Amino acid sequence: MIELAYGQNSIPVDLPQHHLQEIVWPREFPGLSADTNLVQQALRFPKNSPTLSELVRLKSARSAVIVVNDITRPTPYQEILPPLLDELTGTGIDKENIILLIATGIHRPQTEEENQLVFGPDICSQYRIVNHDCDRDLALAGVLPNGMDLYINKYAVEADLLITTGLVGLHYFAGYSGGRKSILPGIASRSLIEANHKMMNDPRACLGNYQNNPVSDLMLKAAEIAGVDFIVNVVTGSHHNIVYASAGHVYDAWMDAVLFAEQLSVVPIADRADIVLASCGGYPKDINMYQAQKALDSASLAVKQGGAIILVAECSEGLGERTFTQWLNDATCIEDIEKRFINHFELGGHKAFAICRTLRHADIYLYSGMPDNTVRRMYMQPVHDLQKLLQDLLCKYGPQSSILVMPEAPKIAVKITSKNKS
Repeated sequence: MIELAYGQNSIPVDLPQHHLQEIVWPREFPGLSADTNLVQQALRFPKNSPTLSELVRLKSARSAVIVVNDITRPTPYQEILPPLLDELTGTGIDKENIILLIATGIHRPQTEEENQLVFGPDICSQYRIVNHDCDRDLALAGVLPNGMDLYINKYAVEADLLITTGLVGLHYFAGYSGGRKSILPGIASRSLIEANHKMMNDPRACLGNYQNNPVSDLMLKAAEIAGVDFIVNVVTGSHHNIVYASAGHVYDAWMDAVLFAEQLSVVPIADRADIVLASCGGYPKDINMYQAQKALDSASLAVKQGGAIILVAECSEGLGERTFTQWLNDATCIEDIEKRFINHFELGGHKAFAICRTLRHADIYLYSGMPDNTVRRMYMQPVHDLQKLLQDLLCKYGPQSSILVMPEAPKIAVKITSKNKS
């Protein structure tokens, strides 16, 4: 029996032991636990950078913008922000001259209730919090190597000191999150986000790849041109506790965190399985299908060609994005979505394309709170009884069929160790 996270709750699943290949978890490092001192230590010993206090003095900074994630990224800001803000205010920057800029990308604005939940009441009452809007309040920060103008949030351009924060973990086409992603797509213009996301069609733009990845490389150039002065990035464990923190230079501190995250997230398995049972890890990673899709990329690495992926994701906010929904509504088959991605790319539609990539590899079954017709519009099969589905699939794939379970799928990239990589 295993409990799979589902929204704010969990779903029990009884696993037939003679079919169970393995349960794959992100690795944990013994002795590591939530500890604000990890952030404080990172601030004291930044990577290839002066400390924040030294930067404030060197730049004669009187204002600062701190780019922060929205609620769809479960970043432990109540541990990250206090030591960071204390250091800034301790150097003489007034609280009223510090803005927390939420890197929404193309997501909806974060509500005041969500701000309270993410940042805590003390920070919300003392600091100005601004949602980025990719269609307004933009300013030119420079020109990218591809010739595109780098338009980002005007507050980031105008600030004396630009600091980014984030969570480093696997990303389905940027390789890893964190670091440079705070600028592009975090606080960039819609047209630039679209251009960057369209490059996910490149086979190098894939889960876990941070070298020679065209999407990641453009993101990094954007962060450099935007003039990011300092970053604070963390890696979290299974309970969203901080297990590593790195601060300093926009590339060096990020790569330091990536190399640590890689040790936790890249997990060897003997072979692919016939059936992969995957959970997103619960709320907020399964807040909608737009976010929950990320679990499919992890699961697709672990399932055999022609196998089955069972995704457990509540999706309390439904599909979660207008263009994503429109592409699914307009399509009569997955080929329609694939052609539209190539010929008429729109940001949001890339998620529908990503689902199609997985469908080319395996069948997808979805246990969620969404109506059956909505699930079928994604070319997935709705599930109401996980136990019965498992029994049916075991009959389909035969007496030697295997099940692999990924309770926190978005945090894992499996590496096949057998020579026969089915």
